[in-house]
Amino acid sequence: MAFLIVLAALAFLMVAAYRGYSVILCAPLAALGAVLLTDPALVAPMFTGLFMDKMVGFLKLYFPVFMLGAVFGKLTELSGFSKAIVAATIGLVGRSRAILSIVLVCALLTYGGVSLFVVVFAVYPFAAELFRASGIPKRLIPGTIALGAFTFTMDSLPGTPQIQNIIPTPFFGTTAWAAPWLGTLGSVFILAVGLAYLESRRRKAAAVGEGYGTDLLNEPAPFEHGTLAHPLVALLPLVLVGVANKLLTDTIPHAYGATASFVPSVVGPAQPVVQEVSKLAAIWAVEGALLAGILCVLAFAWRPVVRRFAEGSKAAVGGALLASMNTASEYGFGAVIAALPGFKRVADALHAIPHPLVNEAVTVTALAGITGSASGGMGIALAAMAHTFVANAQAAGIPMEVLHRVAAMASGGMDTLPHNGAVITLLAVTGLTHRQSYRDIFAITVIKTLAVFVVIAAYALTGLV
Repeated sequence: MAFLIVLAALAFLMVAAYRGYSVILCAPLAALGAVLLTDPALVAPMFTGLFMDKMVGFLKLYFPVFMLGAVFGKLTELSGFSKAIVAATIGLVGRSRAILSIVLVCALLTYGGVSLFVVVFAVYPFAAELFRASGIPKRLIPGTIALGAFTFTMDSLPGTPQIQNIIPTPFFGTTAWAAPWLGTLGSVFILAVGLAYLESRRRKAAAVGEGYGTDLLNEPAPFEHGTLAHPLVALLPLVLVGVANKLLTDTIPHAYGATASFVPSVVGPAQPVVQEVSKLAAIWAVEGALLAGILCVLAFAWRPVVRRFAEGSKAAVGGALLASMNTASEYGFGAVIAALPGFKRVADALHAIPHPLVNEAVTVTALAGITGSASGGMGIALAAMAHTFVANAQAAGIPMEVLHRVAAMASGGMDTLPHNGAVITLLAVTGLTHRQSYRDIFAITVIKTLAVFVVIAAYALTGLV
């Protein structure tokens, strides 16, 4: 019964998200409904002590990132920079390679360390302009961005700084460059098959005369200032965000040390506020990089931006609020579900899978799917079962590097179910619904999940690491 309660809560939230109901409303209903059926006395304590605690904790850390990312994306629209880059891209690679262009831009940003959520806000204006100019249906944008940002550069490509590739390192004593050949093989598989799928969808749409679409939501603001900026000038803020993020990530820990503290000026005795820099450096770096990108856009395009900044910034902040609240609600849901007896039964049942790598892959991707979070599901799986994975791998002679790469790649598989926070953010930013675009996101999810087993098979057949 405990197992069925967890599945029922998950199914309810996935159906609600797919049918367009507010996740901000449905996530606590699903989580607390599961608690009610498990132990009614825990509904109020779990709501305040777990759901709200995790939800507010997520907003505390990430809302500034969402807001600055949304403002940066809006300014690239108002300045005409997105239109300038799209015009140059079409001239360089042609209209038929629009999907490849957006995938590569997303991949470069995420591999450079830019947050997945920031990439969604920053790249969407370029994608919308390019797809409109190329006559490609807008409904394919989420799948395209998902392929570029949520797959191979998130956890497969060796060295990627995304959190999904960092979490396994302390559990297995590895580095971000673990299993370079297997990671590269998985990345090539995901990119090749993903592009083939999206191109087939584009050709089918073209064959029936389907264009970009009309009466669409969240369309980039038209540029009405006349001459477009030079493409290199337009590209500069995007490059600056990636470079500044890398520099600040390396600099902040050295500048602040292990902790940063201050004593607030208040009436009466005050306790010092202490911040652990190691846990916040990456977030501070992203925020600083986005501020640098915003200032760069303002420096080069003050006139076209300032005329519509008030209206544009309000729209951007509103979008950031919705996206961050959706994701935070999912975070709270995952925390509650992970605390229920039924979740432990799921985890325990997964122990029965015999092959060490298949066991690890299925366990991590299943828990990521249930919690709706790649990092959350993998963190729970490794915290509870890393010692078992290690023991089984050592008995089978499997290197720890292979365990690292399989765990990282598996986390980004079924985590992109309809209730996933990144999926909901992506659809909210692009102004599309699950009914319009989730099919393509799910297809990319399936390809990403298959890549894990391709990597496992490659290791089993060749011993390649």
